[in-house]
Amino acid sequence: MTPIDDSLVARLAAGDPTALAELMDRHGPALMRFATHFLHSASDADEVLQDVFLRADRAIRKGTRPERLDAWLFRITVNRCRSKVRRWWPIISGPVADRAIERATTAPTDESFAWGEEIAAALATLSAPLREAFLLKHVQGLEYQEMTIVTGASVPALKMRVARACEQLRERLKEVPQ
Repeated sequence: MTPIDDSLVARLAAGDPTALAELMDRHGPALMRFATHFLHSASDADEVLQDVFLRADRAIRKGTRPERLDAWLFRITVNRCRSKVRRWWPIISGPVADRAIERATTAPTDESFAWGEEIAAALATLSAPLREAFLLKHVQGLEYQEMTIVTGASVPALKMRVARACEQLRERLKEVPQ
């Protein structure tokens, strides 16, 4: 853990009210970017992140000391995103779900995504495990070993998911007029 993260964890454990805000400022943007892409909705991602930071705060105050704070927070975020999808997905399916996801899709703010909406739409067509692996690898820039901590999947499984996601995205984006 970095000295800054170590200090934040110690301050949170001691009940420092400003430590949670600093933790959110430090790790929130990366977690928000992941959750927004995963859930296709900034408001759903914001809701998930509020839950993530409350859970992290509660766990640290009860004595949890993560070895790598960033990976630990990503794992909580991934699990909360998965739970959110499981909760609402059975309610809607098929064309209704497709329209709901299309309406909820938010274009990435990072200008490196030249095709913003097309990429967001292509990402939305990936299965959750493929989308999750792709985002962790290519958007968050995690190494496969770090991804195993976040997802609980093996390195070979994650490599296969990333490769399949890239292959499916290439196919879908070939069809987009340039």
